[in-house]
Amino acid sequence: MKKNELLHALALQHVSKIGDITSKKLISHCGSAEAVFKEKTSNLLKIDGIGSVTISDLHKSNHIEAAEKELRFIEENSIAAFYFTDEAYPDKLKHCIDAPLVLFQRGNVNLKQQRIISIVGARKITTAGIAFCERLVEELAIYNPVIISGFAYGTDITAHKSAIKHNLQTVGCLAHGLNQIYPKVHKKYMVDVEKNGGFLTDFWSSATFDRNNFLKRNRIIAGISETTIVIESAEKGGSLVTADIANSYNIDVFAVPGRVTDSQSVGCNNLIKQNKAHLLSTPLDVPYILNWQLEELQKPVIQKQLFVELTKEEQVVYNFLKTKNKELLDVIAIECKMLTYKLAGILITMELKGVVRPLPGKLFEVI
Repeated sequence: MKKNELLHALALQHVSKIGDITSKKLISHCGSAEAVFKEKTSNLLKIDGIGSVTISDLHKSNHIEAAEKELRFIEENSIAAFYFTDEAYPDKLKHCIDAPLVLFQRGNVNLKQQRIISIVGARKITTAGIAFCERLVEELAIYNPVIISGFAYGTDITAHKSAIKHNLQTVGCLAHGLNQIYPKVHKKYMVDVEKNGGFLTDFWSSATFDRNNFLKRNRIIAGISETTIVIESAEKGGSLVTADIANSYNIDVFAVPGRVTDSQSVGCNNLIKQNKAHLLSTPLDVPYILNWQLEELQKPVIQKQLFVELTKEEQVVYNFLKTKNKELLDVIAIECKMLTYKLAGILITMELKGVVRPLPGKLFEVI
């Protein structure tokens, strides 16, 4: 993107009564952000949905001045700025009507041709929630997904730390400019996140810190991903807003169920009850629902060997499946006396060894 066009896009972003949707409408009509500022007011008012109040202060000089200042900050701090039409702008986010006009990035983020999942949930996450989040990331690591979250307390930072532990790319979507970090106690994780991914935001360095920013930020978390996973949530919370936004974008949502007496499970249980989310009982549900296939990944071709070394548990599963033509995951778990989530990991390992393969409908068979 040319510097002059970025300057005018920033200036347009600075106009308080013009949001992302209206900005794109104006740019589409005029041809560029710079052309919007050069267009006569009378012509702008002919655009459907554009009223005098909306563009009342469009031509004030302070917008360009503010944009020049922000552009200096971007350049001096090696921040990448992506215009909504740029090739580098996240692909999935481009299809969201209210996606940011300009998106700012710091770190080594690569979202092209990647499997991207958002993990959100309660800030006051329970011990069980932490355990499930860590297991989720660990068992999905074989699919090499990018882990998106909000870098906040609880679920967010658990997801980021788990991604780093398993050498997965992780991206924190911030509710403020890239000149600060919240919460400050998470500053110690910034270097590792930037090495393994980075940070995204549509807020300027001059943006005031406001709780409403978190709700606005959630559209990026939802829109950038292939799916949004809610680990835990009370009856109300920001993660439920993210889930609703994902639903509005026609993006799959998963929710981890919990006991009806647990306050931090109310939100997830309601999402499932209202058919707003898939029930997530085991990490394997995610690749199954999203139709992820291991053979699609860039990995060495594994040839079936005459003699494959299996662990004791793998041998139990193999012996059982060998007596069946094919069998359901849950049935295998029952017959082999294994927990479903643990069995899911065993089957993935066996698939890599070339001794079993998954079939539609959570079925597995021996090769």
